[in-house]
Amino acid sequence: MSFTSDVKQELSLKKPEGNEERAELSALIQMTSSISISSRGMAIAVVTENASVSRAVYRMLKNRYEVTIETSVRRRMNLNKNLIYTLKVYGQVNGILTDLGLYSARGLLDRPLQKIVQKDSFARAYLAGAFMADGSVNSPQTSSYHLEIKACNEKHAQFLMDLLSRFDIPSRCITRRSKSVVYLKASERIADFLRVCGADECLLEFENERISRDLMNNVQRLNNVDVANEVKSMKASNNQIEDIEVLKKYDRLKSLDIKVKDAAELRLANPDATLSELAELYNKENGTSVTKSGMKHRFVKIHDLAEELRKTHGE
Repeated sequence: MSFTSDVKQELSLKKPEGNEERAELSALIQMTSSISISSRGMAIAVVTENASVSRAVYRMLKNRYEVTIETSVRRRMNLNKNLIYTLKVYGQVNGILTDLGLYSARGLLDRPLQKIVQKDSFARAYLAGAFMADGSVNSPQTSSYHLEIKACNEKHAQFLMDLLSRFDIPSRCITRRSKSVVYLKASERIADFLRVCGADECLLEFENERISRDLMNNVQRLNNVDVANEVKSMKASNNQIEDIEVLKKYDRLKSLDIKVKDAAELRLANPDATLSELAELYNKENGTSVTKSGMKHRFVKIHDLAEELRKTHGE
């Protein structure tokens, strides 16, 4: 299964009660359902591609209302041929929608009434239902972190964003194929969302993968820094050796200050050594102390002299 399916399955197995159940069911009904009228009267048609979500809706409807539910399964006639689960709900449709905060004297509402998410626990349940209804999240094994929920309309999208902000989860909204989509990109925000919804096992998997990825990235960055420093050190060493060869060519090495001459001879004898390593070697061989910057200063003198010789001799 995909990581999205894992999250939805975990959320569907939770059994909220009372107003938490009402809030979760409110999101599920608004985002997966349509109303139909037949000779049997008015019905709510719940349609989803996720079997565990379908079972959760069935359980909550039966638990909360006196309804008759007809179930059916068909295979979508497209390339992926997913199964489509449909629940036809017969009963007091207006009463159900009113209880779920989706219907009032004004008719069907673009967003549920505020009482549905009055408490934080209600809001958590509503967000869980919204994700089960039409949410998706990239696998934590990918390098692209992305979680989104397709809202019913612009007002509903703003409603979802307001709920997320209650838990300090900033989100954004885009329009895709005329639908409003609320999304999160940062891995920390996605982890916060899973925590708020109560998907604890998936949160643990997500965090383990994220921490492992971040650790590997940090190790890679450190390796890259080491390689870059080594390349930089080798380039500097080669340049210093070239300068020393110029001094030798024009017999100027012998006339150098003894400290500078010793540094030049150390470099020729240790072409792969860093400045710090050369300073340590100098200290051991001469019994005097020189720092890395001191050693660098001596090679600057060698370079300046070599440049003068190149200009003088047209090199």
